[in-house]
Amino acid sequence: MTNNDTQKEKGLKIILLKPRGFCAGVDRALDTVDTALKLFSAPIYVKHEIVHNKFVVKRLTARGVIFVEELSEVPDGAIVIFSAHGVPKSTRQEAVRRSLRIIDATCPLVTKVHSEVINLANHGCEIILIGHKGHVEVIGTLGQLADGSIKLISSVNDAMTVQINNPNKVGYVTQTTLSIENTKEIISVLKSRFPNIQVPPKYDICYATQNRQNAV
Repeated sequence: MTNNDTQKEKGLKIILLKPRGFCAGVDRALDTVDTALKLFSAPIYVKHEIVHNKFVVKRLTARGVIFVEELSEVPDGAIVIFSAHGVPKSTRQEAVRRSLRIIDATCPLVTKVHSEVINLANHGCEIILIGHKGHVEVIGTLGQLADGSIKLISSVNDAMTVQINNPNKVGYVTQTTLSIENTKEIISVLKSRFPNIQVPPKYDICYATQNRQNAV
């Protein structure tokens, strides 16, 4: 038996990879929702789907969880949980202004990226974010600073053409769930163009993503 479980059914070979399943950040967020349901009466509002899994979402909805994309859908004073993807600073500020009871289930790795963005800005650096436009996590990271403060790139071509005012005062961060190989290529181009670019204190790509990519 190899590291992977193998099943056969009706001539179809199914390989179950190890590791598989949810990452620690999603497990933490699911535990947070479960605890909130036990401590407080429904409904519990969650900003964005807690995980992109229709079976989990359906099961939580049946227990009284209401998933929303906008805070305007949440009544004043209600409980709202921020998903593992994180939220823009403006979302958090609006929740406080409206006296929503906030439970933050943002993945610690995403929170780390947010902290790095703020730290780079405090040191006067221009900031490059490697990520996919429109992704919920990317929206949250971009929203840690004023509009236009972070330059989003998603490809080697973007890395070759992104414009920086001071090549000696620039740093980058990454979306945590990107392909490791693609990210390495983009980072290589950035380092070639900007030899003094500030790199994250620790590699930002989620270890769970890497482990699952290696398994595949």
